[in-house]
Amino acid sequence: MSEVEIYTTSICPYCVRAKSLLTRKGAAYREINVELDLGTRDAMVARAGGRQTVPQIFIGGRHVGGCDDLYELDRRGELDRLLGAVG
Repeated sequence: MSEVEIYTTSICPYCVRAKSLLTRKGAAYREINVELDLGTRDAMVARAGGRQTVPQIFIGGRHVGGCDDLYELDRRGELDRLLGAVG
């Protein structure tokens, strides 16, 4: 499976939703909490092309966006391929 990184905060319902979908897909992920470390948040914004909201999700080093983007990939049948579970 592809490496999955998800930038989160502890109070974000969209983060919970995104992690739930990844868990249902059987994808292990590395959660990076940006709440208390300004440097980590700055790194997320830089990697995410200026996007400042959480979650920001990367699969195999590729920025796929936030929670809604992740669910849209799943709806289109592309998430499994990105995760390496299909094909």
